[in-house]
Amino acid sequence: MSTPGSSAPLGLAPSEMAEIVVAIAEKKAGTGSVKLFLLAILAGMYIAFGAVFSVLSVTGMAGVWPYGFTRIIAGLTFCLGLVLVVISGAELFTGNNLMVIAWINKRITLSAMLRNWGIVYAGNFFGSIFIAVLILASRLYTASNGELGKLMLTVADHKLHYSFLTALTLGILCNMLVCLAVWMTFSAPTSGGKILAILFPITAFIAAGFEHSVANMYVIPVAILLKGFDASFVSTLQIDTSAITWANFFVQNLLPVTLGNILGGAGLIGAFYAIIYPVKKKD
Repeated sequence: MSTPGSSAPLGLAPSEMAEIVVAIAEKKAGTGSVKLFLLAILAGMYIAFGAVFSVLSVTGMAGVWPYGFTRIIAGLTFCLGLVLVVISGAELFTGNNLMVIAWINKRITLSAMLRNWGIVYAGNFFGSIFIAVLILASRLYTASNGELGKLMLTVADHKLHYSFLTALTLGILCNMLVCLAVWMTFSAPTSGGKILAILFPITAFIAAGFEHSVANMYVIPVAILLKGFDASFVSTLQIDTSAITWANFFVQNLLPVTLGNILGGAGLIGAFYAIIYPVKKKD
């Protein structure tokens, strides 16, 4: 869009953004399973890259720099993940929760939406674990005299000590911001505008400590795998890693956070915009 006599692109109105979301959701619903899974693997890897960058960026800052500043740095660097997903093109479970807009408008079926979510969720997990294995093989965790590895374990351990309700709530808050970031990218006509739309909501969710299921598919498994991959290294850190297990990951974190992400992204942001900006059915 542009004003008369001007070639400068302007952002789309929310009602127009809703139409774009529905059209994209229809395309996603019809995407073949193999292509969908491969795109989801890429998204899992991209979000993992964001998590790697985020933890690396604040290694050594605890107790030296102010807490709020440290959290903002972690959030800014994590933005890499969603920027890669949006600009490069990939399928992210949390962002795809916006497909509920198309379902509420009766443009896709519930089964088509759930099929997309299931395949994408699995692909995101696979991609995240793949990067975790590569990070361990690279021995990046030994950086800064092992401080990076210690922080990786500490972050994972912290995430595994939430109550179910706390993890659920943090998941709701997280995907409200993630889906708002994705929603706003549909207003931007340029890549630069899309990146700017992503920057503030994603920085905010990381800075506040909200919980993202796909990010946690890397953050926690990489710590679990590190315990077995280099037990001697972990033993030198003298920290309690007993809670960092697969069982705790799936039950204490991934389950409630995933449910929270769906409630926040689909149940609040997606459903609200579907009601506020209904999209006409095709003729």
